[in-house]
Amino acid sequence: MSFLKKIIAYPLSIIYYCCFGLILVIFHPILWISFKLGGTKALRIAVDYLNLCLVRCLHILGTKVSFQNKYQLPKNEPIIFVSNHQSLNDVSSISWYLRKFNPKFVSKKELGNGIPSVSFNLRQGENVLIDRDNPKQALVALKKFGQFIEKKKFSAVLFPEGTRSKNGVPKRFSENGLKMLVKYSPTAVIVPITINNSWKIVKHGKFPLEIGVHLTLEIHKPIQTNDIKFAELFEKVEQTVKNAVIL
Repeated sequence: MSFLKKIIAYPLSIIYYCCFGLILVIFHPILWISFKLGGTKALRIAVDYLNLCLVRCLHILGTKVSFQNKYQLPKNEPIIFVSNHQSLNDVSSISWYLRKFNPKFVSKKELGNGIPSVSFNLRQGENVLIDRDNPKQALVALKKFGQFIEKKKFSAVLFPEGTRSKNGVPKRFSENGLKMLVKYSPTAVIVPITINNSWKIVKHGKFPLEIGVHLTLEIHKPIQTNDIKFAELFEKVEQTVKNAVIL
């Protein structure tokens, strides 16, 4: 980061964090009221606006977010979105740009408590929280989640790397999550997603944040799971995502 750019980044990072935190705090009671009065349907609408605000908040840092999709994604069918993972901004971006597909996330249980708005939505918004230290619990939760998206015709978002890549280089994909979802949502279509440059926002750490980043989400060609062995399917999905990563 150049000296001048770094000087500018300090105040912009402070403003960003203040706005980010304020959005989470303001939306927490909105989500709670929406859920209590209108159930999960009303909660989804409130969460959509929460994610819109979080994406727009990135503009404070001069961040540009681009969504690239040249494919017709199926409607009223279960979809499993499989993406690489580079920063927390991946979640709000995917949630907002794919909102019409009712995306639900596979998240670690630690995120289910202590974070305004985020934790409430993860617990009450039909997402799934798994304990990575308890494989049995994780498998049971993924089974129920797969059955849920199959029945409701919603979409699941899976980050098979498990943890975020701090330098943009994709980590090894774990097959367990996708294997369970494919098994218990047999009609689901797999849609690979490649996220680029999200990691650059925090490449210097949490402070100051990088400014002027161009974050992109690229949707790849949907993959039908019919008549294809899982090993072949998994390799195809992993390579599709990773081959589009720009370092």
